[in-house]
Amino acid sequence: MTTVRKLLEAKETAKNFSVEASQTVLDALKVMAEAHIGAILVTENGKIIGIYTERDYLYKGEIEGRSAKDTKIKDVMVAKMITVTNETTVEQCMGLMKQHHFRHLPVVENDQLIGLVSMRDVMLAAIENKESEIRGLENYILGSGFQS
Repeated sequence: MTTVRKLLEAKETAKNFSVEASQTVLDALKVMAEAHIGAILVTENGKIIGIYTERDYLYKGEIEGRSAKDTKIKDVMVAKMITVTNETTVEQCMGLMKQHHFRHLPVVENDQLIGLVSMRDVMLAAIENKESEIRGLENYILGSGFQS
């Protein structure tokens, strides 16, 4: 089974993007746009206290009368985060994402953030696992002399 460790190792960049809780939503959006990412971690005194995503902007932004340049990120971030570890499997990530309607999971080891996995990361790994399983079954069937 593929673990989060393998997902993080396969990522092109290991950089974790964050903004301070006192910064504005506009500051967060600028970082997200420049980095081409859909979620950013929110910190306070160097500690991760929440996450902010493009969907948070959609649901908690202008529609609710908030201006991105005047709204503090701490006022609209998601503080209750569910985290995973390096040893969490892709299947477990999929279950958490489905159950809680998340698209991003922070990866934490010994109370330290080591990465962030997205639904895209998880789905690509799951597809790769299934393709490998199918190839294995095809090889087994063809190797056994079974013909359909």
